[in-house]
Amino acid sequence: MKRMLQGLIVALLLAAVAGAAQAQSDRESRLRMVRGTVLDKDEAPVPEAVVYLKNLKNDTIRTSIAGSDGTYRFSGLDPNVDYEVHAEHKDSASAARKVSSFDSRREIVLHLKITKKKE
Repeated sequence: MKRMLQGLIVALLLAAVAGAAQAQSDRESRLRMVRGTVLDKDEAPVPEAVVYLKNLKNDTIRTSIAGSDGTYRFSGLDPNVDYEVHAEHKDSASAARKVSSFDSRREIVLHLKITKKKE
């Protein structure tokens, strides 16, 4: 009887660990990514522009530096949160773009055009 109880406990622990791993995998598969290119008014890429991603639920801000081809990327984003994205370079900025939690895409492409002076 003791051996059967030990076997049952081990089986339950293994099932719990497998369930937790599956839940983690499911959560990670639902995470979103925002990526795109920072462009100037002539549609040329803007390398080294600073891209800001603001979490509108808790007001935290993440930044990314655009690569030599003007591209940026933010991954691991909560699908249940709204975000705001904009880029800045020297004394200019792009308009802010919103990423809605109602948008069900896992990968969102937003090209940011730097056209105005920073406020």
